[in-house]
Amino acid sequence: MDLKTKIDKIIFNKWDSSRVFRIVLIVLDVFAIYYSSILAMMARFNTNVSGIPSVYFDAITGMAVYNILFTIVIIYICRLYNSIWRFASVKEILYIFVATMISTIVNFLVYFGFSIPIFRSYFPLYFLILFSFLFIERFSYRFVRAVYRKNFFSGLKKNILIVGAGDAGNLAIRELEMSNQLDARVVGVIDDDKKKHGTYIQGVKVLGDRNKIPDFVKKYNIDEIIIALPSVSKKNIKEIVNICQETSCKIKILPGIYQLVTGEVEVAKLRNIQIEDLLGREPVNANSKKIGRYVAEKTVLVTGAGGSIGSELSRQIAANYPRRLILLDIYENTLYDIERELLKNYPNLDLITLVGSVRNRSRLTHIFEEYKPDLIFHAAAHKHVPLMEDSPNEAIKNNVFGTMELCKAADQFGAEKLVLISTDKAVNPTNVMGASKRICEMLVQYYNERSNTNFVAVRFGNVLGSNGSVIPYFKKQIAEGGPVTVTHPDIIRYFMTIPEAVSLVLKAGANANGGEIFVLDMGEPVKILDLAKNMIALSGHEVGSDIEIVFTGLRPGEKLYEELLMDEEGLQSTDNELIHIGKPIKFDTKKFEAGLRRLYRVSYGEKDGIRKVIKEIVPTYKGKI
Repeated sequence: MDLKTKIDKIIFNKWDSSRVFRIVLIVLDVFAIYYSSILAMMARFNTNVSGIPSVYFDAITGMAVYNILFTIVIIYICRLYNSIWRFASVKEILYIFVATMISTIVNFLVYFGFSIPIFRSYFPLYFLILFSFLFIERFSYRFVRAVYRKNFFSGLKKNILIVGAGDAGNLAIRELEMSNQLDARVVGVIDDDKKKHGTYIQGVKVLGDRNKIPDFVKKYNIDEIIIALPSVSKKNIKEIVNICQETSCKIKILPGIYQLVTGEVEVAKLRNIQIEDLLGREPVNANSKKIGRYVAEKTVLVTGAGGSIGSELSRQIAANYPRRLILLDIYENTLYDIERELLKNYPNLDLITLVGSVRNRSRLTHIFEEYKPDLIFHAAAHKHVPLMEDSPNEAIKNNVFGTMELCKAADQFGAEKLVLISTDKAVNPTNVMGASKRICEMLVQYYNERSNTNFVAVRFGNVLGSNGSVIPYFKKQIAEGGPVTVTHPDIIRYFMTIPEAVSLVLKAGANANGGEIFVLDMGEPVKILDLAKNMIALSGHEVGSDIEIVFTGLRPGEKLYEELLMDEEGLQSTDNELIHIGKPIKFDTKKFEAGLRRLYRVSYGEKDGIRKVIKEIVPTYKGKI
């Protein structure tokens, strides 16, 4: 703990919350009540104490003890000993007024009721002087604190610029000024409303609109920018952040609007800008009562339940009261983690946690025989593109034939629905992983036409923060001091959050009639180079001077951009304007069956030439042969 923090804690923190502070206030109030009476007499007779007529002096001093005790009780009832005075506002001033007025009225009634001699002007004078004393006692704390913050250690302050002159900005300024963070000083406010320009919020000037942020940063030596616009759209937030990133300032943002309603807006609630804030669109929330009814009282199986998508699926399903939830994964560590989490959060959940591979037919048969799942969400897959380029046979075994075994089991045991987690890499695939997922989509279509079970696929892009994704990788590189590696300056990707992806999966399951491929309108694609620059800037570093960006070249099987839908599939709208349905492409089922048999022999025979067989099954495959 540094020196200024220690001093601030000693002077303000402990005093503001301890009993000592209340005792000091009571002692000061005793003197204030007594001397308010004396000063009222002195003001009336425009002289010192000796010049006050004895009849009045004796009357007031004789009543002093009773007046003090009664007024202290009134002050206590008005909660003036329980307020946190660094947050004092108009309400506390009103309480002081009420307490002083009651004390004055009671004095008036006692003096005239018992015919105690007193001059008439005593009561308004007593009221004004007592009110002033009580006000000064309590609000001098804020004055001393403000002077202390302004002058003591002033050279160590960081200058803050607030974006947003609304309620959130007002609360942020107040909290920053009154908080224990001594190194923070708000020097200006930014707002696009021209009517507010030149006005003041708690003594802080509204300087101008967002486009002038870089100019004001230079003019006022701004160190940090706080975006206090909790109700503004993601698109606007992204635009503001882009402007802020033209500076070298750190950027923070207030959370959602509910903090304003609950009174939770405080310095501790400020967070760094997150990558989700830069997507430029509102989050997709596909959850609904329909999804709840669809999942409730069903036995649900989630494969790959320990992964990023599988674990979030498990969380959202568990929240919708399934009859039984079955978690299946080959990797025991992450499976154990999600099991512990669900049992803690949903102690009444009927949870079955199983270790096993979807490639194991006998294991799947045993699971389906014993538990008879109604709904299957298939998230288990090998997903890492470069690794699968080096191990193509394993990609086919796990992704294609694992999906095939699961589809067979779902059909054999009469499951209601199976939802496959697919990827945008399945469209015109340039790598084995994407091609394997395209074959999985074809399997879903194939079995849907031959089974009473409804089979459906859900296709989306990269998920933020998932295992093996670029976000955690960049964060690690930045933490290590760089360089940050980007494969190509022009590479772009679609991104979505993990909860969004899972919402889409659940929406697909609720709405599916069988055979569909659900696709999310994910907004504008994100340039990976811009993503890297943003992450470096948001970490408080400068690109080039602090952390370098190095281009390493496209990895095996990687392409510059991903597509969400093949042109031939077309699109149909749903009740959610951001979720669409693509009709699968027709294919020759006889050739497909023959191709799968060849693919099985090559992959399990550990033979070369697997890409040639993939090309026969997936004509749109553009990878190396």
